Amino acid sequence: MPVLHNRVSNEVLKQRLMEEPFKRVTISFYQYFPVENPAEFRDYLYRHLNALQVFGRIYVAKEGINAQISVPEQEMDNFRAFLYGIEPLNGLRLNIAVDDDGKSFWVLKIKVRDKIVADGIDDPGFSMERKGKYVNAGQMNALLKDPETVVIDMRNHYEYEVGHFEQAIEIPSDTFRDQLPMAAEMMQGKEDKNIIMYCTGGIRCEKASAYMLHRGFKNVFHLEGGIINYARQAKEQGLESKFIGKNFVFDNRLGERITEDVIAKCHQCGQPADTHTNCRNSGCHLLFIQCADCARQFDGCCSEACQDTIHLPEETQKELRKGIVKDQNIFNKSRRRKNSPGITEPK
Repeated sequence: MPVLHNRVSNEVLKQRLMEEPFKRVTISFYQYFPVENPAEFRDYLYRHLNALQVFGRIYVAKEGINAQISVPEQEMDNFRAFLYGIEPLNGLRLNIAVDDDGKSFWVLKIKVRDKIVADGIDDPGFSMERKGKYVNAGQMNALLKDPETVVIDMRNHYEYEVGHFEQAIEIPSDTFRDQLPMAAEMMQGKEDKNIIMYCTGGIRCEKASAYMLHRGFKNVFHLEGGIINYARQAKEQGLESKFIGKNFVFDNRLGERITEDVIAKCHQCGQPADTHTNCRNSGCHLLFIQCADCARQFDGCCSEACQDTIHLPEETQKELRKGIVKDQNIFNKSRRRKNSPGITEPK
């Protein structure tokens, strides 16, 4: 039985990635379909994708698959042949990254989850079989001209902050499971309006559109392939991009430039900036926006305290990190961190 997980350190893997003599293509895709045995499907995927030198993050559940990966350019035909050879995935749309250097991932990780998108839905009457209507880039732009259209961003606050569609409504929550009921509550009284849901690659807004229909809304749409596919279609068809700024992505890049607009601010000095980074202090690793000047001033850290920490001996840093939980450690202006004197709420 072959080893179905990586045994090499991240540092070595990153170095190997940087030394690769070929280009990689960053791709995301998802599909809701019944998976009878997720663990078996996971192992099947790992054996074949690992052989093609695919890197990335894939989640498998009984409700389907969700993937963000990079594929060697010379293996693209073989990758498509393998993927499309899986009947429920035959002809599946692949979201090709717009702003891509091919250095998005350095290892392949495939995990079994309860759901490919954690939604908190426990209503047995809910089904993904009834979902909103797809809209492409041209249809999206046309609907945005209609005053009866409501556009809902189904992403987190740190994604919305650096880029969003004009007039889009932000659902003020950190988790998708909380956003679903909040979106329905915020739209009460607008059951007959055109409601467009969108997200990064389509997976969240597709489920959100099904949820809104389940809650009694009638004219529900969702952006096919999300922002990634919209940006590509707009570019190819010469359409004006109604999405402004940067599209946050969940890989090493942390963002794709869609338009030149910089609509966010540095969390430390308040100057225009939209570059996300993780605090260099491994005991913090806060995700926040930092301009180039503050990156130099704070050595890539979120605060003076973290800056002091990274200059301590490594053994001392390891002792300080013991017991620290960094789950969802992100800058949120609604709940500012008290122990980060370098972080200020953007004005």
